[in-house]
Amino acid sequence: MNKLFVKELLQRAFLEDIGSGDLTASAIFPEGLNGEMFFKVKEEGVFCGGFLIEDGYVMLHKDHRVEIFVQEGEYVEKGTVVAKITGPVQSLLSGERVILNLLQRLCGIATLTRKVVQQVEGTKCAIADTRKTTPGLRMLEKYAVKVGGGKNHRFGLYDAVMIKDNHIAFAGSISEAVAKVKNAIGHTVTIEVEVESKEQLLEAIDAEVDIIMIDNTEPSTMKEWVSLVPSSITTEASGGINVTNVREYALTGVNVISLGALTHSYTALDISARVVMEGGN
Repeated sequence: MNKLFVKELLQRAFLEDIGSGDLTASAIFPEGLNGEMFFKVKEEGVFCGGFLIEDGYVMLHKDHRVEIFVQEGEYVEKGTVVAKITGPVQSLLSGERVILNLLQRLCGIATLTRKVVQQVEGTKCAIADTRKTTPGLRMLEKYAVKVGGGKNHRFGLYDAVMIKDNHIAFAGSISEAVAKVKNAIGHTVTIEVEVESKEQLLEAIDAEVDIIMIDNTEPSTMKEWVSLVPSSITTEASGGINVTNVREYALTGVNVISLGALTHSYTALDISARVVMEGGN
């Protein structure tokens, strides 16, 4: 996790929410008043994002003390207190919403990923994410996928080549697109091609790409196509796959299944924050 990115993201989020100051908290509570805030999960799931609580609250006030009671990736039961933050009440309240928003989302992604990964246990298939992430939050969301037991696909357009249907249409063929890419990039860059037919599959094999992604194909057909791909080429499945049918696809022998749902169709984990005033109960 890039801490510089996390710091910048939190700064932007706090500026958006707090602006020139928290009118409510500053009007009700004096600056010298301290308290404790407890984060408690209201439903079971995978914990992810403890660093957001630590970095966020320390950023808001140097006197905040943060205790995280669970590990990243730990499965927590409903009612579990996952963190305690001690410090000035004003900033405890001012940071609550931003930190909870991010934390709940990361926990939700990690929880969904864990469910999908469990569905393919016993197979040789890995579960991966996609670029279908929330703009500005990709690094955090992909981190949550890893915490949930999944793998990360490429992070952006800059770290791997993926030749998709529109690239092929404009280039004229898979062979032509791959030839141009190989001529333009270095030998360390991975080349992946998306195929939608057996003819395209065979063309991609002949082009000696690194990864072939079979898109929107029924499991029976996928099993047949995967058997044609040499072991030197990684196979990936995507499109129309979800938690209910992912095992059927995993059993086709495909190496990787990538699901956009991990980062666009998850449900945020319900987490609450409760403040105890200095000297209170």
